[in-house]
Amino acid sequence: MAREFTATNFKTDVLSSDKPVLVDFWAPWCGPCQMIAPLIEKLGNEMSATHVIGKVNVDQHPILAEAFEVTNIPTLVLFKDGQPVRRISGFRTEPQLREFLRDHVVA
Repeated sequence: MAREFTATNFKTDVLSSDKPVLVDFWAPWCGPCQMIAPLIEKLGNEMSATHVIGKVNVDQHPILAEAFEVTNIPTLVLFKDGQPVRRISGFRTEPQLREFLRDHVVA
């Protein structure tokens, strides 16, 4: 299951994580965000041993979107050791998401 990241838990759950963290910046009114949501949930369930996967609602937490220069949604940002290391914007297929995460796996 994908976690909900907020301004309150972002530092602890994302920036201080021992695992790579995929953050989906999204909004409820965004069509492509709704299309990618089931894939994010699926990856959250399947990859919990190697990654933390979660979401930030940009309408509820605009300060996080601004801090990481998210101007389009959905935007997926991969954090490792507290730093953003990769990002993609727009809808992606499941194979594309797996490829995006592949090189950042905790052993």
